[in-house]
Amino acid sequence: MIIGDMAKVIVWYDGACPMCMREIALMRRLDVRRSIDFLDIAPADAVCPLDRQLMLARFHASEDGVILSGAAAFAAMWRAIPLLKPLGFIARNRLVLELFERLYTRFLVIRPRLQKLLD
Repeated sequence: MIIGDMAKVIVWYDGACPMCMREIALMRRLDVRRSIDFLDIAPADAVCPLDRQLMLARFHASEDGVILSGAAAFAAMWRAIPLLKPLGFIARNRLVLELFERLYTRFLVIRPRLQKLLD
């Protein structure tokens, strides 16, 4: 999605996940330039560019028309938010992004337990 000369970032999120909703609410508050389109893919009729279950299992975002997953998707979202932009640019470094991806993969293992705590 293009707005003027600036490409918008698209973030797909699980609106049925309490933890995801809290994080998205924070990101919306931080997105003072409104440069991110947040799309809830929890409803069964939601339009997804990839397999819906895959998109619900991992975080996805689109930057400059490229769909990213996991840590790379978070980094794209961070780059669109002025306060988090430095962290997003640091994540352009391959080694840093690999570290973030390892941490994200470990988080996915404990995510179901964390979600139960928030229910």
